[in-house]
Amino acid sequence: MLEVVTLGHPALRRRAEPVAEVTPELRRLADEMLAVMKQHEGVGLAATQVNRMVRLFVTRAPDDRERVFINPEIIRTGIETEWREEGCLSIPGPRADVQRPAHLRVQARNRRGRLFALEVEGMLARVILHELDHLNGILFIDHLSDAERERVCREYAEGHAEASAGDADRDAG
Repeated sequence: MLEVVTLGHPALRRRAEPVAEVTPELRRLADEMLAVMKQHEGVGLAATQVNRMVRLFVTRAPDDRERVFINPEIIRTGIETEWREEGCLSIPGPRADVQRPAHLRVQARNRRGRLFALEVEGMLARVILHELDHLNGILFIDHLSDAERERVCREYAEGHAEASAGDADRDAG
């Protein structure tokens, strides 16, 4: 099973490479990513978050179906923006408000390699932009003020230390 890498892992700051061909291995990766996303109760997961440097992400926004985006590109964004709370499977725990465009048009290939385009808004637009950021080595904390980024990183570090201490106690017992 794939493992989600967390803050500090170099894969999260690298730009993913375009997919040359949709192969059975790539489809298998997409399926495994969907399973990992579900397991972690996420709404999106980028390949870079599982240490795979390909331009692929999966989504399952509320009130939407599972989707696979290969070589995604934003065609346009709306002028209107909205602030909404975001979190990240690679920074488990803390959340913060992020401003993003409310509407967008995205183009990508699906798991069969077929080109598609979508006009989306609301939560699905936010998830797409968040995951596309991952493919470019950008984290949601990069959109925050210095003070808010420090708060999120501190909360993550505190939660991560507590989780590690709990794992050590469980291993010792």
